[in-house]
Amino acid sequence: QVQLVESGGGLVQAGGSLRLSCAASGRTMRTYGMGWFRQAPGKEREFVAAINWIGNTDYVDSVKGRFTISRDNAKNTLFLQMNSLKPEDTAVYYCAADPAGTYRSGSYWDYWGKGTLVTVSS
Repeated sequence: QVQLVESGGGLVQAGGSLRLSCAASGRTMRTYGMGWFRQAPGKEREFVAAINWIGNTDYVDSVKGRFTISRDNAKNTLFLQMNSLKPEDTAVYYCAADPAGTYRSGSYWDYWGKGTLVTVSS
């Protein structure tokens, strides 16, 4: 089975940067779609970014120009570079993977990590 483990979360001041990683094991992710979602306290989980197996990317409008999703297939790892962080980016960030592609709806993804907490102070 596929296992996804996120890392890289933490506390950062507004305007700062963090780089999240998602290490996959159990199967090569080379042909999988992979993505990031987040859930803030008291809010529903929301789509952040996704990348398909050929490298096409998709972002929610609120992070465009600040976040960059990338993948290293040789290391079976997904990344999310987050710059110019804002307090409203505070959330638990989850990695997701699916063999059929990428989706903005979380309902379609087959595999999920347990999340990493990002806290942005003002």
